[in-house]
Amino acid sequence: MSSNPPPLPSSLRKHAGTSAASDQPAVPEPSFSERARTLVYIIRTGSLSTLSRKQPGFPFGSVMPYALDVRGCPVFLISAMAMHTQNLKADPRASLLVTQNPEDAGGDPLGASRVTLVGNVLPVPATDLPAARECYLARHANSKYWVDFEDFAFYRMDVVDVYYVGGFGVMGWVTASEYLASQPDPLADSMAGIIQHMNADHRDSLVLLARKFAGIESQEATMTAVDRLGFHLRLKTSEGMRGVRIAFLRAVSNSAETRKVLVEMVGQSR
Repeated sequence: MSSNPPPLPSSLRKHAGTSAASDQPAVPEPSFSERARTLVYIIRTGSLSTLSRKQPGFPFGSVMPYALDVRGCPVFLISAMAMHTQNLKADPRASLLVTQNPEDAGGDPLGASRVTLVGNVLPVPATDLPAARECYLARHANSKYWVDFEDFAFYRMDVVDVYYVGGFGVMGWVTASEYLASQPDPLADSMAGIIQHMNADHRDSLVLLARKFAGIESQEATMTAVDRLGFHLRLKTSEGMRGVRIAFLRAVSNSAETRKVLVEMVGQSR
């Protein structure tokens, strides 16, 4: 995976908000497609909206556990008795909303990342059922108790479009081909632990990092996101709350490398 993602199209750069928040040049970060793929990989439950049969034209929302196949398409295990299943049999068009835990984004739901996948949800073909079963049970082990019930079946969303929101002022459409060609960030499985550790044990260091690498004085700093190229902070300043992105000194690929580069950066900040 390249450590230097292509620049965002001009239609998306105006939404990025990072330089506006920090008065600093834009900081390299993963593409929207990679960030969307990463978020969908990390989270395991979303909100599935189908088209209601009872009230034609109205969306019908359902809490929906999912897994991802090798391409990144959501896989569902659903009962024939469920209202969303009946809706899908009448019209396969649907959307899946996946959101970051607001607590991981400083406690503000509107500051959290989220992604909406739009596509057609259809029964998984017989040839793909073993792979669908394997990936779903790997993500939802408890489903082994009902996976073989006769009224349950695997469905899969064939993604046709994606809309990504990365927090305040960060948003844009991602084509299905871009999304499907992306891979989750290499820190995907360790992001939550890194964020929790930094916010629990190193808040003072985050204040130092904001001062040194973003030129912002703050009374409090909270890490809200981290990836292979850098991290986001939510800062409490004399002028109110501000957000900023800070680049790592070099790209990282695991939690050990992340810890090492953060230690170096804090050392430079003291």
